[in-house]
Formats: sequence, structure tokens, C-alpha cells
Amino acid sequence: MDIKDRIKLIMERENMNASTFAESINMSQASVSHNIGERNKFPSTDFIMHLSNRYQNINLNWLITGVGSMYNDGTEDSLNSQNPENAGIGTSDSENRKDFEVETPKNTTQSADIQNIVYVEKAPKKITEIRVFFDDNTYEIFKPEK
Repeated sequence: MDIKDRIKLIMERENMNASTFAESINMSQASVSHNIGERNKFPSTDFIMHLSNRYQNINLNWLITGVGSMYNDGTEDSLNSQNPENAGIGTSDSENRKDFEVETPKNTTQSADIQNIVYVEKAPKKITEIRVFFDDNTYEIFKPEK
């Protein structure tokens, strides 16, 4: 089973066609059809991120690699555990948002790589000779006067 088959499985579990699925992840139907279609080898990162933002219970490792459980909690319940009838379609992003506590960054000092650029001025090039070749296999050499 490849990634496109896993996306189709999500659609199947949610009883969605490409149109309703596209609406649920806030993408166009053409984009969904392109990403899961035969001509495209892998879905785009943008498509996966839209899917992940809407269906946060989907295990991204499973979606991308096929390893592990379909859902983050290991269950096989509906993606919309609060409302299996896809009530999230058309709701605002704030209703579907999960808040996570972010760690404060640790201050680390990093040494900066400094590059010194040295410009070396060279004497201008001078023409020493010019050769002109003719179609009868002869040539002439021109040398500038010094």
C-alpha cells in the first residue's frame, strides 16, 4: 500500500469523495485529484500538511511510510472522534486548532565563520597576435606594434 492508497483509505473511512475531502482539508478538488491521481507519483508536501492540519489524529509516520497505526492514539475509530459525520467541514480553523506548549529556546553561542575575501588585481591582458583563417586553408597573422 503506497501513500496515495493510505489517503484513499482515509477518504473511505470518512465516507468522502474527492470533492468533500477537498473541502474538508481546504483545498481545491483539482488539487486533491492531482495529488492522488495516477499521473502523480507522490502527493505534495502542501497537500500532506493540509491533510495533517485538518485530521490531526492521523499518524503522519503511518501516512508517509505505512509504518505504525493509522491513528496517533492507536485506535481504529473515526478521524473525527467527536462527530463521525464530518462536522468539521466548513468550520473555522480556530475550532479545529490544538494548542501545544512550546519550549523556550536554549541560548547557545555559535561561532561565526568569517571569510576574508582578498581581491588580487592583475595586469590587464594584452593581445599578442591575431590569426585569420580563410576558406582556401590559408591564414594571416597580425601582431600589434609595440
